[in-house]
Amino acid sequence: MNDTARPTINPGLPGTPPRGPASWPQWLLLLPALLLAHLPWLWQRAIGRGLGWLLYRLLPSRRRVAARNLELCLPALPPPQRQRLLRESFANLGIGLFEFIRAWWGSIDAVRRHTDVEGLEHLRAALAEGKGVILLSGHFVTLEVCGRLLCEHAPVAGMYRPHGQPVLEWAVRRGRLRYAPAMYPRDALRPAIKHLRDGGILWFAPDQETRRGDSVFVPFFGRPAWSLTSPHQLARLSGAKVIAFHHQRTADGRGYRLRLTPALPDFPSKDARADTARVMAEIEAMVRAAPEQYLWIHRRFKKQPDDQDVYNGPVN
Repeated sequence: MNDTARPTINPGLPGTPPRGPASWPQWLLLLPALLLAHLPWLWQRAIGRGLGWLLYRLLPSRRRVAARNLELCLPALPPPQRQRLLRESFANLGIGLFEFIRAWWGSIDAVRRHTDVEGLEHLRAALAEGKGVILLSGHFVTLEVCGRLLCEHAPVAGMYRPHGQPVLEWAVRRGRLRYAPAMYPRDALRPAIKHLRDGGILWFAPDQETRRGDSVFVPFFGRPAWSLTSPHQLARLSGAKVIAFHHQRTADGRGYRLRLTPALPDFPSKDARADTARVMAEIEAMVRAAPEQYLWIHRRFKKQPDDQDVYNGPVN
């Protein structure tokens, strides 16, 4: 598989880390994470659940956003079950923080042997046609570690939002480039398109609302969600296939299940809105399969067609 795709190499490889006095406080904050990344996975899961319990209590504004999202997206779920799901989502958020630092700076040996990967034949089929591949996913707490696990089977580059702190940006970028062939800032569309045209694989999660990029309102859990048309645009400009990348932690917490689906047929079409609706429907299916592992703390429905504030006002 690694010989099939020929990704372009990102010229922005991290060089000398920030070393000036202004960076010292950032290094002091980062050092514990670098050390915690090497704890045994069993310990990380246990500490992560405890951390999630603390976050649930220490972040009331995020807790309210998550609770509201669950109310908006899963209205048929009885309130006691939604409350349990809310608490479990924060427990998974705590575990997810350890999954992130383990993926960036630790070892995945402990989870590799408990991980199943399905659907690689769909990736091979697309690459055999000489096409690049856009791997479509959502913002789940498992996204980073599962991305690293998938990179053991295929050279998957990624798009990401750069961090504002120089030390964290350098450390995270360096950690990702241990296993990914390239990482493109979300505004670097030209090199990302070239990567796809050259037959590369690009992971992208378009399920968060942003002020940048072309967006349209499409349904997400039956409600209008301001959604990026980027998958449509990237596929149209590069000729890449679009494949859904499902990933979740297994019920026993020891490993993961990664699943690639067949390429979306007739994608892209001439209708950006219709294509974006298909993308959001794919991500909604992923969320319904593992709702406790989704990042509910994001204000997904902040922008509405009628300017209604769904996070403070009544739901229509």
